[in-house]
Amino acid sequence: MLLLRQLHEAALRRLLAPAGGAAAAKPKASEVLSRHLRQRGLPHWTSYCVKYSAVRNDQFGLSHFNWQVDGANYHVLRTGCFPFIKYHCSRAPRRDLALQNAAFTALKLLNAGIPTLLYGIGSWFLVSVTETVHTSCGPVTIYFLNKEDEGAMY
Repeated sequence: MLLLRQLHEAALRRLLAPAGGAAAAKPKASEVLSRHLRQRGLPHWTSYCVKYSAVRNDQFGLSHFNWQVDGANYHVLRTGCFPFIKYHCSRAPRRDLALQNAAFTALKLLNAGIPTLLYGIGSWFLVSVTETVHTSCGPVTIYFLNKEDEGAMY
């Protein structure tokens, strides 16, 4: 998995390299996730995309996992869908998600990421709402395919 991660990071650096300048500091994707959930008041669920170019991808290899924020646990489905990283978060009790994580990761490897690439390209055209998440490295824009109703259970 380490070799795959290194290859992935090298490819993204090449694709997303700034033209003629040094890269600005970027927050970790995990920081954006936590801060977004806090900004929303720890919602029951949320689903958003963040550009690869806006964050450091510190959650590479995680497809389905628990994420703790201020005492609330979330089940997070996460996938790279270039040019985005897609997150779907549902507040739920902590449980062992290792088997699901391995299964989703295997599926992405088996299909060579083609469906997720198509999803990313499609998302680019369907984004209808944006929100700014304030991080330690400055603001980061996240993208939604539809407007989320605050307080909605589903």
